Amino acid sequence: MNNITNKISKSTIQHDKENNRIYLMKMHKDDAYDIIDTLEEIVRENKYTKIIAKIPFSSKLLFLKQGYSVEAIVPKFYKGREDGVFVAKYFSIDRLKDKDKEIIKNVLNESIKKNNEKNLCTLSKEFNYRKAEEEDAEAIAEFYKRIFETYPFPIYNPQYILKTMRDNVVYFTIWNGDRLIAVSSSEMDIDNLNVEMTDFGTLSEYRRKGFAVYLLGKMEEEMISRGIKTAYSIARAVSYGMNTTFSKKGYTFAGTLINNTNISGRIESMNVWYKELFK
Repeated sequence: MNNITNKISKSTIQHDKENNRIYLMKMHKDDAYDIIDTLEEIVRENKYTKIIAKIPFSSKLLFLKQGYSVEAIVPKFYKGREDGVFVAKYFSIDRLKDKDKEIIKNVLNESIKKNNEKNLCTLSKEFNYRKAEEEDAEAIAEFYKRIFETYPFPIYNPQYILKTMRDNVVYFTIWNGDRLIAVSSSEMDIDNLNVEMTDFGTLSEYRRKGFAVYLLGKMEEEMISRGIKTAYSIARAVSYGMNTTFSKKGYTFAGTLINNTNISGRIESMNVWYKELFK
């Protein structure tokens, strides 16, 4: 995957042909007035069909005036105070058409019914949980190669895993002996005290054992210990398992990012979920 992550002034973007989009991952308020034009220049150069931007609520009107629409809102996203907004602009009518609309609606309805459902997920004796260490990077990369046909970030590369470990990501793992069978990660925005709960995967023969719910509980414990205030996730909108996982753990649905991410072989819509870790 020719995934490009770089800085525009004080802000961070990611873009590539596989996702056919630009993702404004972290916007500095100083860049608000200039970055919109820069993003559209990159769209024209690469013929991308979508921009998705994660921005402070205070910048929302500026983007809406330039043809963006709101797709999700996460309360208290920035330092537990200012809301975060996912805004999008489309450069293709086809990109805006959600072919999975009915499936997504059904998945969401069923998931919301499970909100805050009591679940005591424990591991049986043959399984072991631990936070990943740097020497696990190779195993994690190989694991993700087996799980995802495509992915929006280069998680198949052990050097990428290692770099993120040393930067702002904590990986969580479950093992059966020396075999890695489930992984997830917490990607922290230390400056703004929020975290993305992401990269969940379980080997097919070990699914339906509640590993995602178990890992999410461990992730929350770790993030609370680090003073992170708000957790969120961007989950495949057609995945009953992942949407139910977040609903069960008390997360609230924030909105759907239409045709947003190339994952498991095709571009799919993604649901945003959030939870306040400190109230």
